[in-house]
Amino acid sequence: MNFEEEAFISYAHLDNQELIEGRKGWVSDFHRALKIRLGELLGKDPRIWRDPKLQGNDSFPDTLSEKLQNVAAFLPILSPRYVKSEWTRRELSGFCAAAEKSTGLCAGDKARIFKILKTPIPLDEHPPELQSLLGYEFFKIDEETGRVRELSEIFGPELQGEFWIKVGDLAHDLCELLKNLEDSEPPPKEPAVYVAEATRDQTDARELVRRNLKQHLHPALPSQSLPLVQPDLTKAVQEQLSHCRASIHLIGKNYGAVPEGGSESLPEIQNRLAAERALNGDFARLVWIPPGLQVEDERQREFIRRLRMDSGFQNGSDLLETPLEKLQTALFDRLNPPPKAPKIAANDAKPPAALARIYLVFDQRDQDAVQPWAEHLFNQGLEVLQSGFDGTETDIREYHEENLRICDAVLIHYGAGNEIWLRKQLREVQKAPGYGRAQPMRAVAVALAPPKTAQKQYFRTHEAMVLAQLDGFEAGALRPFVDLLKKEAVKETGANAR
Repeated sequence: MNFEEEAFISYAHLDNQELIEGRKGWVSDFHRALKIRLGELLGKDPRIWRDPKLQGNDSFPDTLSEKLQNVAAFLPILSPRYVKSEWTRRELSGFCAAAEKSTGLCAGDKARIFKILKTPIPLDEHPPELQSLLGYEFFKIDEETGRVRELSEIFGPELQGEFWIKVGDLAHDLCELLKNLEDSEPPPKEPAVYVAEATRDQTDARELVRRNLKQHLHPALPSQSLPLVQPDLTKAVQEQLSHCRASIHLIGKNYGAVPEGGSESLPEIQNRLAAERALNGDFARLVWIPPGLQVEDERQREFIRRLRMDSGFQNGSDLLETPLEKLQTALFDRLNPPPKAPKIAANDAKPPAALARIYLVFDQRDQDAVQPWAEHLFNQGLEVLQSGFDGTETDIREYHEENLRICDAVLIHYGAGNEIWLRKQLREVQKAPGYGRAQPMRAVAVALAPPKTAQKQYFRTHEAMVLAQLDGFEAGALRPFVDLLKKEAVKETGANAR
């Protein structure tokens, strides 16, 4: 359906006053910026309309009702004045009524209403028609003072830059809606990704992730505000996750809101439900913690501790404590994995004389200290593959996955790394089938190496053989691991002979 106007901006005139004499008001600046950015994306001059003259005591003209029928998108600018204005409410209800008579309030999975939040308004004060929409926040809240600053050049170049970024996001989404309205068969989209609701300190990171997903045509869910009551929230999140191939969870320093009737924070609930979704396969769960995150809330510290020790990070799920850009690289690697290398035939996979391959995993700080272990294993007639640290991040990752794919056993040298590092290595071993490994490991062991710590002395696991060598390398302590490996090799040789 063709519309005469691309968009109609609905606003309270109190929000367009001149803060500096001789300069235009905020709404006028917003109108101008959106028109420029949308025009660049459409390749033509867009028709974005607002009525600068109507006052609250004017009668609602028939011409305005007719005009709303020919508007593709409705942009209400929410503010304390907007939600109290009878006039703006009539504009909103007028557009909704007109939309229902034409294409409806949605085009595909895109709403035709784009909620603009000029200042923070409690959700229960939003007009009922807007409460389920996520909205575009054109303000920042100072974490220390709690004061609100609108995105505007009046408040400095930093907020002016964020204003243009937010306008760009809005223009991109509006452009996509317009294309959906024009195309009878919109182009197919890439798999959807659930970008979990996060605490306020991770708002910017979450919006950046959503923006990049949309640029790659991946729908970012949830597309609507989540319910604030526990049973309804669980049902809504499960429904959204069922349409997704992956989820991203951005963990911040704050604990987050606890829904009515619940005991967990919103980030905890979403993470738990995503972990359950991952059990069904064909789903990647990525949890991101900013490097050096400082947390004061004891509840959040406990949540993060459980995340770091969670044995459920396998089969495509992972915990990352890296710069944000590496999280996004990992996400797109999960969504668009490179073709797997062809599996090596059994006869070609072995070194000469059918030697067993040991993958010796260690922290980079132990690169020198680990050599006695490597030399001893080699002298036992075993081929030793060691952790690699040279090359690009992609090269190192591919080398690591290749080693897990072809080795016969893994020995993790637990030296300079902490227990979180060790648990991550054990999870990597569990993920080996996902890297193309066809056979189970013959043996997995953890060598407890210097420096001696209480954490190591009390370390226990059912996932690997534990070899205590806290006073330094001792050949005898490795004997159970080597003997088991050779015993399994004999079994395999006999089975192959039969």
